[in-house]
Amino acid sequence: MSLLLALIILAALFLVSAALVVLVVGPLILLQPERRTKEWYRGKTDMLEPRDAGLPQEDVTVSGQDGVILKGWLVAQKRGKKAKGTILYLHGVGDCKTDGVVHTRLFYDRGYNVFLYDSRAHGESGGVFCTYGYHEKHDVSAAISFLLAKKGLKAGHIGVFGTSMGAAVAIQAASIDDRIKAVVAEACFTDLRTISVDYQRRIVKLPWHFLRNVAMARSQKIANFKARDVSPVIDVQRLTIPLLFIHGTADRLINYEYSKTLYHYANEPKEILLVPGGNHTDVWEIAGDKYENKILSFFAKNLR
Repeated sequence: MSLLLALIILAALFLVSAALVVLVVGPLILLQPERRTKEWYRGKTDMLEPRDAGLPQEDVTVSGQDGVILKGWLVAQKRGKKAKGTILYLHGVGDCKTDGVVHTRLFYDRGYNVFLYDSRAHGESGGVFCTYGYHEKHDVSAAISFLLAKKGLKAGHIGVFGTSMGAAVAIQAASIDDRIKAVVAEACFTDLRTISVDYQRRIVKLPWHFLRNVAMARSQKIANFKARDVSPVIDVQRLTIPLLFIHGTADRLINYEYSKTLYHYANEPKEILLVPGGNHTDVWEIAGDKYENKILSFFAKNLR
């Protein structure tokens, strides 16, 4: 085989592989992440549901704006006890509401109602595609409407705690719903187009933006959304509610510089907690009481 023919064959194989990534693999990875459920956590923790942590648990379903069914848990203060407010917990991409049980116990013990649910296309909820906030922000509004209309529940002021994708959703939701009075955004990205390039480099080892652009264009058509509109860094500039950004400086999935950028562009009042050595999921473990006290004092001050 001549060298020229070998090069032609290699080039053809490369183009076929690139096309596969762009047209098939890329959109699937982006739009249909892993669906963890509480069963994934079995053996990793004993607290699969709030009741496992000794908390009062009500299994509820919420209908999203477009009819997608969201499966959630409401952990409300005992009847007759006035809650300090209600906190929504939003999990990260590929995860589920079980991830928030430990935070739920922290918030409940300090007097808050807590509502946590599986995002669309995650866990036990309905929906086929994940759009990283484009549709999910309206689901947050649907959840708030459900809580405020629920008979016997004194919701008080609404705060949102989101981690990773959930942090991005929280910021986007706050930009369209003024019922949200405060947001804690842990390990948030700045915009979908930027973070998708980061993931592309790590997963398929191809750094070129044009691959991202083609894959993103196809993803937008499949899932009926606009990637450019998924931009927390734009949304924070519209907000005037209190924001707290948290990020580990050793995060290997979402660069902590993104939280610094969000903090820079956000309006006052704003706070930031950077945890030296913290990775994507162990910030609480590393920061300990400093992490807990920062979040609790933030909500105590801003959900009065």
